[in-house]
Amino acid sequence: MSIKADGITWKFGKKTILDSVSLEAYPGQMIGLLGPNGSGKTSLLRLLAGLHRPDSGKVTLDGKDFRDIPRRTVARRIAFVEQQATTNSNPTVIDVVKLGRFPHRSMFSGWSNIDDKAVAEALDHTGIAEKRNARWQSLSGGEKQRTHIARALAQSPKELLLDEPTNHLDIQHQIGLMRLVSHLPVTSIIALHDLNHAAMFCDQVIVMQEGRIVATGKPEYVLTQDLLQSVFRVEARVETSPHHNRAHVHYLP
Repeated sequence: MSIKADGITWKFGKKTILDSVSLEAYPGQMIGLLGPNGSGKTSLLRLLAGLHRPDSGKVTLDGKDFRDIPRRTVARRIAFVEQQATTNSNPTVIDVVKLGRFPHRSMFSGWSNIDDKAVAEALDHTGIAEKRNARWQSLSGGEKQRTHIARALAQSPKELLLDEPTNHLDIQHQIGLMRLVSHLPVTSIIALHDLNHAAMFCDQVIVMQEGRIVATGKPEYVLTQDLLQSVFRVEARVETSPHHNRAHVHYLP
């Protein structure tokens, strides 16, 4: 077991955002988190990253309650890339990516060859190496997104949580990112809007609606015409693609 949520409920003021949510992510799995806006995807990711505490239920990492795990240990294990991470400062790309190494270093430790290698590989994997010395404020939205993902990869996590990572990316980098994550030796949970990306790359999908999980399983079993109509309010036909033998959603006019 990697990450597990057991009946977690989380409220913001009097509003219930997540209502008795349970899920299990196994080592090496790539899980797509699907649902319309406001369904609770981002809030769930933030609880799984340890940024919020549930009002009831618990989140465990390798069977151990988050409340019993030191923050530094969690930071070494779990990398989280939020949908809109902004800053008013103007660091270089490589300085941002180097922040991913912070959990692995003590106050008195120097920068090591291991740190250099992790940063270089992260820059290469995300296709942002040529921008390593560029200033943050000069980057496009897609370049900023890839820099944040490179920072997460430099962290060398065992669990990778991504909130709409393909936003602002052109189609080449969308597919490249999904392919990259699918081949990483990590457990990944990714909030997505593109159902076909989820069907093509994810081992499992979890569909949320109004703070609850309404369906979970392999994409080809979960992404049915009835579910797309009831949850996403779209008319679509779901077929098996002859190109990759996985489910493909055809939206109807």
